[in-house]
Amino acid sequence: MATNKFFKSILFALTIAINLFSFGIQDSSAYPVFAQQNYSNPRAANGKLACANCHLNQKAIEVEAPQSVLPNSVFEVEVKVPYDTTKQQIGANGKLADLNVGGIVILPEGFKLAPKSQIPAEVKAKNKGVFISPYSSEFDNILVVGPIAGKTHQELIFPVVAPDPEKDSNIKYLAYPLYAGGNRGRGQVYPTGEKSNVNVFGATQAGQVTEITTSDKGESNIVIVNSDGTKTSQIIPAGLELTVKQGDTVKTDQGLNSDPNVGGFGQEESEIVLQNPIRIVGYLAFCFCVLLTQIVLVLKKKQFEKVQAAELNF
Repeated sequence: MATNKFFKSILFALTIAINLFSFGIQDSSAYPVFAQQNYSNPRAANGKLACANCHLNQKAIEVEAPQSVLPNSVFEVEVKVPYDTTKQQIGANGKLADLNVGGIVILPEGFKLAPKSQIPAEVKAKNKGVFISPYSSEFDNILVVGPIAGKTHQELIFPVVAPDPEKDSNIKYLAYPLYAGGNRGRGQVYPTGEKSNVNVFGATQAGQVTEITTSDKGESNIVIVNSDGTKTSQIIPAGLELTVKQGDTVKTDQGLNSDPNVGGFGQEESEIVLQNPIRIVGYLAFCFCVLLTQIVLVLKKKQFEKVQAAELNF
């Protein structure tokens, strides 16, 4: 048993490594691995997903999933992450770059990522170059993907295989909740709690801007002197557009740069029913019986009308 857990841990570590190196994106702040390292369960008791702790802006997403599925069947959960593809974000190096997207799907217990051998060719073609992995070895019903290029992946497709209650007594034929989240762009907070450069930086004190200089790295150094003559100096990361100039008077917490955030995170929930095939057969049999009864009644009615017509003629 311990050996199996060990191999599962090794396999999970390998999947994370592949996920990190398969895309070659420099800005690592968007990787789901940071949430995986800091949250054993990505969904809090209040329903909030862990991604929302770093991606503070809210943006809508859409979730499409079948209303009901059969045991051992493979189906798709699609998370749509729409955004204006003409917009760019500030990278960690201060330069503009296209937005990346990522997604998470929390499936009911027992539902898992479909094996490659069971995934339809059409879905494989859509997911070419996309690596979907379980959130952890403990929660293989939670799937994550990203970051990947947003321009070509605004629709994230998760191929899922349904469990079989006949093989697992813990699984029942019931309606289950399904949770999904989708993000576009970089986060505003790092896992350490520090702000990223995708933020509005406010003045630490009220006063007058007496000096603005730019370093070789492109960072802006803003000096503010208050009424008592106290001088403070603030560094604004490279690439951000300042909204103040030398000689301006600012208030405490007043923004010194325009908001660079063009992304955001959204989450939705849906419901999926694990349907018993016997119930479907029973329902079809019931419908057939009702239809047959109706046909018999119509035929009997026609026969009765003919008998009445014959009696009248006689």
